[in-house]
Amino acid sequence: MNHEPYKLIPEDFTVLPSLGGTEPELHFVDGFGPLDAIGVLVPSEGDVPESIGLHRETLEKAGFDGTPGTTLQLANASGTLVVAVGGGKPGSLDADGWRKAAAALVRATQKHSRIGFELPAGSGQADGSGGADGSGQADGSGQAEGSGGAGTASFDAGRLGQVLAEGVLLARYNYDTLKSKGKETPLTEVQFLAPGLDVEAASRGLETGRVKVRATTVARDLCNAPPSHLTAVGLASAAKELGKRFGFGVEEFDKQQLIDLRCGGLLGVNAGSAQEPRMIKLTYQPDGSATGHLGLVGKGIMYDSGGVSLKPSDPMHLLMKMDMGGAAAVLAVFTALHDLGCKAAVTGFLMCTDNMPSGSAYKLGDVLTTRSGLTIEVKNTDAEGRLVMCDALTLAVEDGVDGIVDIATLTGAALMSLGQLTAPVFGNDQRLVDLVLESGGRADEQLWQLPLERAYRPQLDSDVADISNLGGPYAGSTTAALFLAEFVSDTPWAHIDIAGTMQSDKDDAWRSKGATGFGARLLIDLALDYSAS
Repeated sequence: MNHEPYKLIPEDFTVLPSLGGTEPELHFVDGFGPLDAIGVLVPSEGDVPESIGLHRETLEKAGFDGTPGTTLQLANASGTLVVAVGGGKPGSLDADGWRKAAAALVRATQKHSRIGFELPAGSGQADGSGGADGSGQADGSGQAEGSGGAGTASFDAGRLGQVLAEGVLLARYNYDTLKSKGKETPLTEVQFLAPGLDVEAASRGLETGRVKVRATTVARDLCNAPPSHLTAVGLASAAKELGKRFGFGVEEFDKQQLIDLRCGGLLGVNAGSAQEPRMIKLTYQPDGSATGHLGLVGKGIMYDSGGVSLKPSDPMHLLMKMDMGGAAAVLAVFTALHDLGCKAAVTGFLMCTDNMPSGSAYKLGDVLTTRSGLTIEVKNTDAEGRLVMCDALTLAVEDGVDGIVDIATLTGAALMSLGQLTAPVFGNDQRLVDLVLESGGRADEQLWQLPLERAYRPQLDSDVADISNLGGPYAGSTTAALFLAEFVSDTPWAHIDIAGTMQSDKDDAWRSKGATGFGARLLIDLALDYSAS
């Protein structure tokens, strides 16, 4: 990709610098080999593991009570750091709890390359409800532990291996590729000691977790990349490289092709930009007959200034390089489908441009004509995400998909209503919405269904066009979803608004500061669980 001279981007810069961080050696052992640090799960009551070498009273005096997610670093005569990791009440950890325990250990050992984690005997020996392959898929009902309720410790070795890998690798992520010094210590090996565990199943689970984290890392890297370093054209190039590596098809549509396709929404938003737009179509076909055909649509606003409806000059501007988080999540999903043996066909559409003010920018009062033929009155150029996505929804319907899930950093109202940990989901088909909710629960990517309340639809009425791109002052996430619903016809459809969850302002459990990659793992689970029946 040719970089403009003023940016002075190093020739060795890559938009995906962190994939190597998902490749440390992960394995279960009968006894620890040489390590820099060892974590030991310590419950909040009962006996303290002998390897800690201290009584509970001593730990409590040091401020450690075994609460899940807490850690205490302990000196060791051998020179190996020992870390007590809170495990809560004995036997109480569910999949999310194990994921967070592994993440807590990794955060306490950031300066160490080789770490171990000692688990209690009997861990991962339950009724197998988590899926023996570690995929987290259940018996076909879509139900699994950790699906959003109180949780249960009832899951098997494969699922345990998966969530341990996820916790370790997600928490160790750090975007430091553009720093000249002060980079993090790379993680090279993690040993897990779990007496009595089905090591073969658990090891398969480790690899499943690694693949899902690799996908999340793709999404995180793309979102964290500066807008100077990653344009719509650059994202298309990255998609092609990933397609060759991970076994999916990539088709790139340039500006003239978008004109030929009559994608007036995407072209309208792009009008003010010096950078060309791109639509990137991704295709995955399973071996053998497909269980169904799932369509995924991702919003790819590479940088969102708001256009002529300019955003306020506050920290919000800094986050707008992540306004392509939906497209990043969808692209990330495709990197996992082949390796995890997805049995559904999946087609993805990434709608990519930046949204900039200029003499050629689209204006308030403009009317855009979409591929569907519907006309849209522009009442706010900062409500651009729905404009770029509507053409993709139409194309997905034309492709004959059995269901569509779109994901987008769409509305500030989503952040205001549910905060940074939970994303709202809407839809016109409860079965599909339920599948999405269950997938989010398994991935610990929290979702909450909000109503697609059609009583608010008149807010989108226009005097001069079929619909406007802005509703009233209230229920902004709902009116945005109602806008998108106009373009899916009768196709089952769900919409996930990740405006609040796409980034974290601090390290928190498996979420690292910066882009979270939210949506990648839940959509992978959805694809693995998807069928048209």
